[in-house]
Amino acid sequence: MSHYEEERKEQSRIAQVGGDHYESEIQPFDYIRANDLGFFEGNIVKYITRYKKKNGLEDLLKAKHYMEELINDYGAKTNR
Repeated sequence: MSHYEEERKEQSRIAQVGGDHYESEIQPFDYIRANDLGFFEGNIVKYITRYKKKNGLEDLLKAKHYMEELINDYGAKTNR
């Protein structure tokens, strides 16, 4: 890991950008990057992580939407 990456990671732990709905041991951004998740997967993680502290049902429905899109893409790629 480069010095820049280490510094950015530390800064993301110190200064939360965008509210307190992501306060946790690991930031969704870090989890998404560390697990090389795609767009749909990353949004699922994001909305599931924040639903209790931000938009409740709206975020769960967004996560469901992205899950359905992920399932559709997976099905199209595997001919299911």
